[in-house]
Amino acid sequence: MEKALKILSISSDRKIFEAGSAVSERMKEYGALVGELHIVVLSKKSLGLKDKQVADNVWAYPTNSSTRWLYVRDASSLGKRIVLDRKFVRGESLITTQDPFECGLAGLKVKKKWRLPLEVQLHTDPFSPYFNGALNTIRKFISRKVLKHADGVRVVTQSLKSKISVLTHAEVNVLPIYIDKQKIQDTQATFDLHARYSWRFIMLAVARLEPEKNLSLAINTLALVKKRFPDTGLVIVGSGSEEKRLKLKAIGLKLEANVAFVGWQNDVASFYKTANVFIQTSVFEGYGIALIEAGLYGLPVITTPVGIASELEHGKDAYILSPKDVEMFAGAVIDLIENNYKRESLRVNMKNTLATKLISKDDYMAQIKAGWERVSKKV
Repeated sequence: MEKALKILSISSDRKIFEAGSAVSERMKEYGALVGELHIVVLSKKSLGLKDKQVADNVWAYPTNSSTRWLYVRDASSLGKRIVLDRKFVRGESLITTQDPFECGLAGLKVKKKWRLPLEVQLHTDPFSPYFNGALNTIRKFISRKVLKHADGVRVVTQSLKSKISVLTHAEVNVLPIYIDKQKIQDTQATFDLHARYSWRFIMLAVARLEPEKNLSLAINTLALVKKRFPDTGLVIVGSGSEEKRLKLKAIGLKLEANVAFVGWQNDVASFYKTANVFIQTSVFEGYGIALIEAGLYGLPVITTPVGIASELEHGKDAYILSPKDVEMFAGAVIDLIENNYKRESLRVNMKNTLATKLISKDDYMAQIKAGWERVSKKV
């Protein structure tokens, strides 16, 4: 009988320490696939996190670093000790990292110490020209080194696979992020945006308010649409570092009465179900969960060609437009305001397309396990 695997995971998701969180529950499910799952989490000491047993065979360990610049050192030291203390055996163990950046580099250091195989996950597109800034420039350099030495790579889209394949000798597998289609379909709206706001047509954006989400484009789009249809509004669900700047922009364009910043929301279903169109303006995405959710909830979509949108058909599944062309975005919104048939066509086609792209939870977990079993043998 084949022995159950021991997994060392290196992650940056601190929500695993929150009892009942989606991340914590997902780690329990991963633990059910293997013998032991040990998760090292990049975190600052100031957060006050402590080692936690998440399930009978799942443990989480914060690095408790004094600064983010020590994440790699602390995570690799902790990972090396776990491998030794828990008696990881080559052929029956592996390292998996949430990204090829800080997590990936820490995982690579553990790999070199104990000669364990390394699986690297990639959920964003570091090769986009918009993945810039000083920290991301460093991350690009790190990712090339990590991918070169990986034994397995898991990405979320075919387009990412095509970019990654030339940088690694490892097998690259595509596994989209699991989304519970049935839960979305069964969720009922608890309020109607049209009852909250007086606008006849409501654009919806759901995103972190960060530069790469390019939400200025959504506000500029509204400014053009409003000239023709003044009873159009924009609801922005999310928070982040750009919030103040975006609010000032809306005021500067005299749109404060037509833009609602509502922060993060627990009940996103009601937003999706009662808006008129979903607008995604990102300059890069790894996958695009919000777009998938919008499509499953039945909203027509206008998006930039990022993440899963690059695998959709323009004009059939969604309107897919350049992030540099505000006139095209505004024209697409106006087209949907004026044409009920096109709204319905996009809505139905997107749902049908997603039905072919998304997999069941059982298939998703089976592919995770099969991938770990393959990589563990690469010693």
